[in-house]
Amino acid sequence: MNGTQRVTAVVRHSLLGILVLGLIGTEIELFLLKHTDGFWQIAPLWLIGAGIVAVVWCAVTESRASLRVLDVVMVTFILSGGAGVLLHYQGNVEWERERVPGIGGSSLVWQALMGATPTLAPGTMLQLGLVGLLYGYVRRRELPERRTNE
Repeated sequence: MNGTQRVTAVVRHSLLGILVLGLIGTEIELFLLKHTDGFWQIAPLWLIGAGIVAVVWCAVTESRASLRVLDVVMVTFILSGGAGVLLHYQGNVEWERERVPGIGGSSLVWQALMGATPTLAPGTMLQLGLVGLLYGYVRRRELPERRTNE
């Protein structure tokens, strides 16, 4: 193993460790917060479970199929993060409108961003998705070239 291969292996293992810690930590946090009220709150829990399965599969095999599944799951994480930010923001807007009738404009936006439901918290899903995609990219570069039947 040359120097470049060693560095790539360290980066790959580091990304995998960061991803695993992020997945497990986020799953635990969502359970502790009782993030289980209806489909939109349960969806990230299931998605993180799927992410853990995909990461374990990638970690124990040299399968390109496992990396394709990981890519799909991680893109879904990114979409989930975006949807979560919108849902948190909308929930905070509704709460502020109930709390302060007539609120609007920049005051409403500001209060909704700082609301009781952390608007940017779902961005964690986006970050985990990006780390997972980067791990898959680095992992693919280490796999032997595929032979094609010409």
